[in-house]
Amino acid sequence: MTKPDSTVSVELLGKEYLIACPAENRQDLERAAQLLDVRMREIKSQGKLYGSEKVAIMAALNLAYDLLNATCGSETTQSQIKQINNKLEGALAQDQQMDLGD
Repeated sequence: MTKPDSTVSVELLGKEYLIACPAENRQDLERAAQLLDVRMREIKSQGKLYGSEKVAIMAALNLAYDLLNATCGSETTQSQIKQINNKLEGALAQDQQMDLGD
């Protein structure tokens, strides 16, 4: 029989989120949320992206890049991820410019 999930409160960019999580994974979730919050704050402080959703997307992409970089290590994979990251940053910048033009 599995243990029921408990609700964990995490804070990202000053906003509280309630996440269902097995009790035994609570510390891992809290650590992951703290890491994500730090990355989101770093990106937000650069002033390139304004919306929380865009900041979260870039932080998630950067964390995914770091994870793949640590686990794959292939130069080809790293190059492909950098290209994708650059394309996404460009697309988000264009989207931001369009938002500012409204």
